[in-house]
Amino acid sequence: QLQLVESGGGLVQPGGSLRLSCEASGFTLDNYVIGWFRQAPGKEREFVAAISWSGGHTYYGDSIKGRFTIARDNAKNTVTLQMNSLKPEDTAVYYCAARYGPHSDYASEYDYWGQGTQVTVSS
Repeated sequence: QLQLVESGGGLVQPGGSLRLSCEASGFTLDNYVIGWFRQAPGKEREFVAAISWSGGHTYYGDSIKGRFTIARDNAKNTVTLQMNSLKPEDTAVYYCAARYGPHSDYASEYDYWGQGTQVTVSS
């Protein structure tokens, strides 16, 4: 069974950091673009970051550029999202997703999704 599992979410104060992980099971992440998206209550799912299958290309949403870093370790079948300088507006459920094909910012073009992990930024 193909599955993506996120972990690492939680409650953090503004200015703090969190590191999210996305682990694949049932398939290898080779040849898949991996993306992170987030969805806050009442809002549409938003593109956060993505990384090419080789790790050589990374893509970021405008709202998090310079604060978040995406990386992958294909040997461990894992993709991470390091989030620094967190702001209250970063509060959302964060999802990782896999796409067999070129990079895309559109959630509808991703094939597999995790269940999400809650990130709350609050003092």
